[in-house]
Amino acid sequence: MYVPKESQPKQGKPAEDKAKDGKRKIVAQNKKARHDYAIIDVYEAGLVLTGTEVKSLRQGRASLTDGFVQIEGNEAWLHAAHIPEYFQGTWTNHSVRRKRKLLLHREEIDKLAAKSEETGHTIVPLALYFRDGRAKAEIALARGKKEYDKRQTLREKQDRRETDRAIAAAKRRQRGA
Repeated sequence: MYVPKESQPKQGKPAEDKAKDGKRKIVAQNKKARHDYAIIDVYEAGLVLTGTEVKSLRQGRASLTDGFVQIEGNEAWLHAAHIPEYFQGTWTNHSVRRKRKLLLHREEIDKLAAKSEETGHTIVPLALYFRDGRAKAEIALARGKKEYDKRQTLREKQDRRETDRAIAAAKRRQRGA
């Protein structure tokens, strides 16, 4: 008996389940920001990009180390993020460090603008990634750390690593005995 393809059961997950997963394909991370700043609040923002910028990001080429976010005229802008030119791009190629508009809700922009006016607060990009085929930026409201705070964070990280090693070694000894 012939069964039309539309009525056959589909393999894998249904389309609506795939959309809910929202897998992130990370293109670039700003690890230095987490070291230099105390992260207060994290936001996800869309990016307004040109075609060659998207193609360059899909190749996994970007850097956020010098990037920062500014609120100008009720709009959020990502400055100094480095997205290199697309190899196959022609005269349509983009400029490497142009400012790029971030897409946020009005309430989020207002909240970020008010908080970033306070002394010591800034808005930094943490990551660039693709979610469901759309380029996104993870930005954070942050406060600069002092030098002793940075040393304390490194010390805590090292202590955590040492305790994990000691626990793993004890478990290995238990299994061997």
